Amino acid sequence: MTQGTLLLKNIVLNQQTVNVLIAGNRFASMDAPADTAASEVMDCRGKALLPAFYNAHTHAAMTLLRGYADDMPLHEWLNDHIWPYEATLTPADIRQGSLLAMLEMVKSGTVFFNDMYWDVEQTIAAADQLGIRAAIGITMMDRLPSEVIERNFRSIEQWDDPTNGRIQLVMAPHALYTVSRELLTRCADVARCHGLRLHFHLSETEQEVTDCIAAHGTTPVRLLHQWGLLSDNCVAAHVVNVDDEEIRMLADAGVTVVHNPCSNMKLHSGTFRTDAMIEAGVRVALGTDGCSSNNNLSMHEEMKMASLLAKSCYGPAVLPIETVMQWATANGAEAFGMEAGRLETGKLADAIIVDLNNERLLPCHNLLSNWVYAADSRSIDSVLCDGRFVMRHGRVAGEEAIIDAFKRFQTEKLAR
Repeated sequence: MTQGTLLLKNIVLNQQTVNVLIAGNRFASMDAPADTAASEVMDCRGKALLPAFYNAHTHAAMTLLRGYADDMPLHEWLNDHIWPYEATLTPADIRQGSLLAMLEMVKSGTVFFNDMYWDVEQTIAAADQLGIRAAIGITMMDRLPSEVIERNFRSIEQWDDPTNGRIQLVMAPHALYTVSRELLTRCADVARCHGLRLHFHLSETEQEVTDCIAAHGTTPVRLLHQWGLLSDNCVAAHVVNVDDEEIRMLADAGVTVVHNPCSNMKLHSGTFRTDAMIEAGVRVALGTDGCSSNNNLSMHEEMKMASLLAKSCYGPAVLPIETVMQWATANGAEAFGMEAGRLETGKLADAIIVDLNNERLLPCHNLLSNWVYAADSRSIDSVLCDGRFVMRHGRVAGEEAIIDAFKRFQTEKLAR
């Protein structure tokens, strides 16, 4: 069915009160006449339009592990707690965890997430149900049975997007310490052949770097460079234990680096080299990581933490509000080939409508400053994705059913 038109009347955009027209799934005009005919008109007096968030690295179904294992180093956390628990999860569990994650993301203004998890059919179905965008990672690790690895590769060949472009597949080899050169190279070849992104964890901890040097005689970034696997289709998560030369390698190759400040701080993984990344011209996006290491999926919180962490380490002028907003919005969209993340005519109509009467947005000397440093998700009135409301006036369609189903699942899970 062809989408109609939506006119957002009297909405604040770039400090001006305008009328924004959406036709189908794109912005048709950012300053339409007030009497423009539209299928639907919303009076947005007292509200402002801001770009939606694009979560460039997460593990959505790990809402199932929120609060399960805290306050320990990453490798102990993974090997002794997370992976054993995940081995007990069923596809139905992952569907419930993914739905809960997406509800949380929409309620906090996120319309896209780049996922790395199992049973991708469940995550795809959940994203389709909520009407948001997603890059669904086909996760690869050496420890997977060979038949699972081959089935994963076949799924790329058989992919038929049911969402008219909202969902894309991504090749997702987990990390250098879990994926052999042979499997990683095969993943990279398949990604290039099919025009997919290659998404992986990289230089997340000092132990990862130390182990890589012991095994290969060099660091993770240099190793990928030697193998010819760094390119502009790569999306590398974390990247906190790197030197200047490695940062230059990433910049020269066009790799998108995804900063996950809350998870990095919680797991004591390392400090992101914000100043050096900016100076080198690396495209940086933001991600939340999973709920078991964050422990929420708020990109708004991630944006503020990224800015404050940068200032505490490198100086008060590092990572200004305009730059960190770009990391949280346009950079994530552009990394995955989407014409989105910017409020401009012709771009995909993804946006957040905020209530300017929220106490955290007052006084409004600078809306972007308030949005980055002061506001929280309570100020979000509505969320648009692909020209449609995925949250309207604080409510997501079917949210009560998602919560009730998750509560039932939780009770049944504990009884197993």
